[in-house]
Amino acid sequence: MKKSAYILVFAIAMTASLSTFTSCRDQKSAGDKIEDVADDVGDGIEDVADDVEDAVD
Repeated sequence: MKKSAYILVFAIAMTASLSTFTSCRDQKSAGDKIEDVADDVGDGIEDVADDVEDAVD
């Protein structure tokens, strides 16, 4: 009886954890993805500009 109870609790816990990981994904549109990439590129350019400025000093 204990073994079947443990199996049942384990199965319920696995079902709950799987539903949590798969149901809460953030769906981004193409525009959002493009905006994120543009922000990353802009940040990279600023970092390089700062490095060049430090090298000049």
